[in-house]
Amino acid sequence: MFNLGGWLTLGLLLAGAIGVHGQDTAKEAGWISLFNGKDLEGWTVKIKGYALNENFGNTFRVENGVLRVCYDQYQKFDARYGHIFFREKFSHYRFRVEYRFIGEQTPGGAGWALRNSGIMLHCQSPESIRRDQDFPVSIEVQLLGGDGTHERSTANMCSPGTHIMMGGKLITQHCVNSRSKTFHGDQWVTAEVEVHGGGLIRHIVNGESVMEYEQPQLDEGDADARKLIKDGNKLLREGYIALQSESHPVEFRKIEILPLK
Repeated sequence: MFNLGGWLTLGLLLAGAIGVHGQDTAKEAGWISLFNGKDLEGWTVKIKGYALNENFGNTFRVENGVLRVCYDQYQKFDARYGHIFFREKFSHYRFRVEYRFIGEQTPGGAGWALRNSGIMLHCQSPESIRRDQDFPVSIEVQLLGGDGTHERSTANMCSPGTHIMMGGKLITQHCVNSRSKTFHGDQWVTAEVEVHGGGLIRHIVNGESVMEYEQPQLDEGDADARKLIKDGNKLLREGYIALQSESHPVEFRKIEILPLK
């Protein structure tokens, strides 16, 4: 868990990497930019089947001030699920991104992965992920784009290796839909998540609260999660933040955090 000194250290570490636009954004009510708009400094890549920081196919890249997830160097997706992790752990914070889906899904991507990405919260460390592990043990804010026809909410909750409490009940199903609208096409959407350690987590889309739950916890029935349980304590109070690649091109033009504690 970060204390004040930790946040001051983080700010100093980031200061040299934030451009003029990032500086202006960071000044807004204490928000700090985690993305410098120039390169992947401060971020760690892990793609299934590859070593840590082996960025297969230049999947994660920065172009024109935007963090892009691209597959133009893939012939086929082949379940190469990828994640890019910020270097620090967080506990109590608000995190927001502006994202949009573009182009066509990569050949070989799963049907459910169409216009699909995610913000992974309370993640295990990238160093602890197995080489062939699909997803980090985490809580996922699932980002979905509409298909042009059907209703399809975004900022849903998915739970690789985890469970949550909602309405006083333990939720063990993998994904729960939010109350959000559907966003078709390549429009930019702002997704925000408010995280209070092992307590309340709230998903917000374009300023509208669309989902709340609490007590994120490790699933002792999951082999990867089981290795992370210490002294029988399953509650997740902190962890890394990651962004996802699941076969559909996506762009992130703002990546920001606001410390709450």
